[in-house]
Amino acid sequence: MPVSLSTALRVVGTSLFALAVLGGILAAYVTGYQFIHTEKHYLSFGLYGAILGLHLFIQSLFAFLEHRRMRGEGRPVRLGRSVALCIAAYQEDPDYLKKCLLSVKRIAFPDLKVVMVVDGNGPDDTYMLDIFHDVMGSEHSGSYIWRSNFHAWGEGETEAGLREGLAHVQALVRGTTYSCILQKWGGKREVMYTAFRALGDSVDYIQVCDSDTVLDPACTAEMLRILEADPRVGGVGGDVQILNKYDSWISFLSSVRYWMAFNVERACQSYFGCVQCISGPLGMYRNALLQQFLEDWYHQTFLGSKCSFGDDRHLTNRVLSLGYQTKYTARSKCLTETPTRYLRWLNQQTRWSKSYFREWLYNALWFHKHHLWMTYESVVTGFFPFFLIATVIQLFYRGRIWNILLFLLTVQLVGIIKATYACFLRGNAEMIFMSLYALLYMSSLLPAKIFAIATIKKSGWGTSGRRTIVVNFVGLLPVSVWVAVLLGGLAYTAYSQDLFSDTEVAFLVSGAILYACYWVGLFALYMAIIARRCGKRQEQCGLAFAEV
Repeated sequence: MPVSLSTALRVVGTSLFALAVLGGILAAYVTGYQFIHTEKHYLSFGLYGAILGLHLFIQSLFAFLEHRRMRGEGRPVRLGRSVALCIAAYQEDPDYLKKCLLSVKRIAFPDLKVVMVVDGNGPDDTYMLDIFHDVMGSEHSGSYIWRSNFHAWGEGETEAGLREGLAHVQALVRGTTYSCILQKWGGKREVMYTAFRALGDSVDYIQVCDSDTVLDPACTAEMLRILEADPRVGGVGGDVQILNKYDSWISFLSSVRYWMAFNVERACQSYFGCVQCISGPLGMYRNALLQQFLEDWYHQTFLGSKCSFGDDRHLTNRVLSLGYQTKYTARSKCLTETPTRYLRWLNQQTRWSKSYFREWLYNALWFHKHHLWMTYESVVTGFFPFFLIATVIQLFYRGRIWNILLFLLTVQLVGIIKATYACFLRGNAEMIFMSLYALLYMSSLLPAKIFAIATIKKSGWGTSGRRTIVVNFVGLLPVSVWVAVLLGGLAYTAYSQDLFSDTEVAFLVSGAILYACYWVGLFALYMAIIARRCGKRQEQCGLAFAEV
């Protein structure tokens, strides 16, 4: 069969499959078909709930199988391969940067090349260069303060000076084991481009890392093991955990969410070779592939505007677009910083949501090149927030008080089931608090996703540098509107509802007591186990590589 015909058939087939999945979920949602229900439908279980429950079961099953496969991986690594570690830095907290570089020096991989590029070349940025020299030493390291970058001229720059700077950067990166470059501000993608372009084809693999990340000594070898074992794999990501998990309640909840995202969701994707985002703190790519799409990746546009966020997700998508697989390994680990304040966390999540929806559209172009799981999961996760928002609005404006309470109980029940599975898979009782994240998702992430779509063309790093935290209150706008909508719906339902029957009163009282007991119990556990540790930086993590 001709290649063009085969490709066309796969495109048609995956498109029809995607429509079938979406149509099936939509039909189940609209019809509201129920398998069982009580009199007057106080309690029920329907087709839509069954589909969502089956999805969670299948996802958890394949994540478990992938973890079992990971535990069996142990073949020797070919140490003859060359690897360069590229660190992107921007107004980094000095303590985090020092921890990052100390962990880099402890990586157990011979002749590892390290390239750190700083987004900024002013007096306020040179402290990062000083830290680099202090930690990495001067014997095998070099640095350069570049007044320009690859795409923008610095103040007073001449054409001859630009050519000289380009040559100097490339010679420094390729000829020095440890190199640090300070360049004209241009955003994270500009920083990453400088490292990739300067390296060229001088190494076999490129590992990426953020400047707030502490790396496990075995992280490089474990990711290389995956790439060397299968030439069809173009990129691999590792297990990203939280360095400052006990700094606040928001960082702790982020830590349990991170674990679920990597060790359940991405582990499942890895089973089918289609991890959709290799995270910036810990990832590795075949350099030959990266150099093929480097220019297209850098010059990405969306709706006529140049893209300046979602760099790592688009890097992953470019690998997938070539037909190569992307994998995840929990054997490669790192710790990274996460926002400790609600507003900064909300801005971060909004930025990530922007890149998710934008890259979802790009990713859909390559469904036919990969396993059907990628098509299926993309459809389910991409449209789920919209089904959920529709459900919430309908319940709060057209339901009854009991319907709203039952929905809240169901959300927390699903959260407890997922959290219990995570406790089993991780072997850590702290994962039970994953069920608390459901409230954060419902109250903040849902409106943030809609806001992200509405402002998807707005660019920027999204979160400020960690040396100086900038508070941005814009993220509160969608949350405030969402809360107002819900409170308005609750008031409307309470006002318009008929008198409660005796049966409904019994259900309401029982449900309210159960819901209250849930929150009291988890809050008590949180105060006893977690709250007493929050703010104690020395207890950030029990992992050995955190002690640097």
